[in-house]
Amino acid sequence: MSNRNTDGLQDLGLWRTFLAAYRAGSVSGAARMLGLAQSSVTAQLQSLEATLGEPLFARHARGIRPTARADDLAARLAGPLDAVAIAIGADPSRPVEIAPVRLGGAAEFLATVVMPALAPAVAGGLRLTVTAGLADDLLERLGAGSLDVVLSAVRPRGRRLPAVPLFDEEFVLVASPSLGIPAAADLRAEALASHPLLAYAQDVPILRRYWRHVFGARLEREPSLVVPDLRGLAAAAVAGAGVTVLPSYLIADERADGRLIVLRETEDPPINTVYLVRRPGAVGEAVTAVERMLRDAARSL
Repeated sequence: MSNRNTDGLQDLGLWRTFLAAYRAGSVSGAARMLGLAQSSVTAQLQSLEATLGEPLFARHARGIRPTARADDLAARLAGPLDAVAIAIGADPSRPVEIAPVRLGGAAEFLATVVMPALAPAVAGGLRLTVTAGLADDLLERLGAGSLDVVLSAVRPRGRRLPAVPLFDEEFVLVASPSLGIPAAADLRAEALASHPLLAYAQDVPILRRYWRHVFGARLEREPSLVVPDLRGLAAAAVAGAGVTVLPSYLIADERADGRLIVLRETEDPPINTVYLVRRPGAVGEAVTAVERMLRDAARSL
């Protein structure tokens, strides 16, 4: 009788290691998940690559980057292997993901919208690791396999990272009522000349865009305050430091209670599309649930 493996089932342990490495984005992370030595994980991955005759991961400074072949295999294996884990006795009330869902986005959006939206799921057992950063850096990490989902104000180039629009953030010109600037639909830029400008960066990208889009003018002034955090700008504006432009979702409470007023209402505000970008091969019930909750939260903005 031949002992030749005809269905691949004897390699289930190797494929479990492969999926753990794929989800963790590193050999060390997979070793921690599985309770194995890093050398064992490395040896098992090398055994799979030898069997397949092609590499599954490329090594880089932040861990391991899956190949296109690995993306395809992970997409097809994740569901069945998770189902096997449940079938052989895993607690169905606990998350079936081997690793936490790794989510990235802008710090302000994560703190204001994402954390409240996902908090009930975390309390119910969802495992989540969140990384704040700039869009380009987060998309690079997504492509490298160290993030599963990114909320990005930059649409990724090419087709390797599929992106779908999540929502359009609208920007509004605001200040504290203590400054005494009369709000008006026909407010002109000249009316703000004597008031300090509060900016996200020294080159005032958000302010410049607003001036061009709404006032039809080029902004030539230097900012009086630069804070690379929109929440910091909002706090400064509430305290009466000056005039700034902020996404409307971020200051909903401040507008509702009168701490900030919109100086010029417009039916055509500047907008910025935020995209939901999933890493190819990032599959599983938890990832799908996180995306669903993010879409629900975006619809309420």
